[in-house]
Amino acid sequence: MSDRIIFTNATVITGFATIKDCGLFIDGDGKIGDIFYMSRMPQKSFPDDTMVIDVKGCTITPGLFDSHIHGIGGAGTEDCKKESILKMSDRLADYGVTDFLPTIYTDEFEQMKAAETAIVEAMGHEKGARIRGINLEGPFISPKRIGAQNPAGAQNVNLDLFHDLIKTGQGKVICMTVAPELKGMRDLALEATKEGIVLLAGHTDATYENIMEGIQCGILHSTHFFNAMSRLHHRNPGTVGTIMINQDMCCEIIADGVHVHPEIVKLLVREKPKENIVLMTDSLRPTKQRSGTLLANGVKAKLSPEGAWVSAEDPDLFLGSALVLIKAVQNMASWGIPLDTAIQMASTNPARIYHLNDIGSLIPGKNANITIFDSTFQIKGVLVNGELIRDEF
Repeated sequence: MSDRIIFTNATVITGFATIKDCGLFIDGDGKIGDIFYMSRMPQKSFPDDTMVIDVKGCTITPGLFDSHIHGIGGAGTEDCKKESILKMSDRLADYGVTDFLPTIYTDEFEQMKAAETAIVEAMGHEKGARIRGINLEGPFISPKRIGAQNPAGAQNVNLDLFHDLIKTGQGKVICMTVAPELKGMRDLALEATKEGIVLLAGHTDATYENIMEGIQCGILHSTHFFNAMSRLHHRNPGTVGTIMINQDMCCEIIADGVHVHPEIVKLLVREKPKENIVLMTDSLRPTKQRSGTLLANGVKAKLSPEGAWVSAEDPDLFLGSALVLIKAVQNMASWGIPLDTAIQMASTNPARIYHLNDIGSLIPGKNANITIFDSTFQIKGVLVNGELIRDEF
């Protein structure tokens, strides 16, 4: 049983609409009980043990859902340790995240499996953000667009290896990044569909035709759009152009202003249905790390002047972002994108795309996974299953 709570004097972003001067009731079962205008509160009746918290104009939203993250706070999936995954859970809650998909790099096959095992062992033991499953970034990706992945881990399509990864994940694999141009990808895509796994095009050198063939066999999402994929060209739209052209294809975006220029993000929002864009972080192990050596997948990292993680030995090599999801939301708002749209991209959209129907919107009966922040985007409260795990009121 969770506490019964009423949050009063809030702006509530439900995932579909923004309602000002509202109250929100959490029932004793960890669910959304009611959302109402404050003018109606005198007519409402609640159990005597209900806690009332005046949020004084703060914004209440569906819990932020980071669907692509490798690490934070000096802990990462590459550690292959249950304790590291749980540390990620704890630190993510500090930044308003209620749900996440720990993301495994393309690496030596046994290393990937060890990381999967650590995630599975951590599930159910979280004290912060909930682990909703496993995100596999590879290994069936293009060596030509390897990015910060381990080149030794990139594989040609191999259904035996695919099924081995799925078996090791014990039914917890939610999604996988693939290069649609690889030979045998259609067979892999059909197997992924049977397993209920969402495929994303990424780390790919695909042509227009390759992406169109991928769409036809169920590759309908894409990994960190614009990064580590074939570019738009007027004679060949490449991966970037094909995803822009096909409105039904979804895409992740790293809204740190470094990986993708803000004006390109704004172009994307204008040209693509907002429900098909997902904010995520691609955050790495040293993000928000307080002390010690900064390592990202075994590589010494440093922050670039622009604020992304790059190799300490090769500053031209981007490793990933130093972003947290509430900052991504704040960035989008600062670029002129409506706040409710940014929240939809950071919560509602990934929940829908990954078939997690219990979260992503504030509707009576849904799980009370909730993020509360003030006008400066400082986290004031975080609830997971109705339990107030962060309280700054």
